[in-house]
Amino acid sequence: MGSGVSVDRVRCVGAGQCTAVAPGMFDISAEDGLVVLLDPAPGPADHDAVAEAILLCPRYALEVLAR
Repeated sequence: MGSGVSVDRVRCVGAGQCTAVAPGMFDISAEDGLVVLLDPAPGPADHDAVAEAILLCPRYALEVLAR
């Protein structure tokens, strides 16, 4: 995995797939119902969950940042 994760809140529709598979990395804002990135630099233990969250996002709002 790259050095971090980014979220495009314009693309996000608040489906919550990311929070279901990586709750320590993502949350849903109570204000607007969109994703909130909790940790932009996941540790090795979180890489698989983050990768799955990226694949499950219906609007492709999540991406790995290259080193």
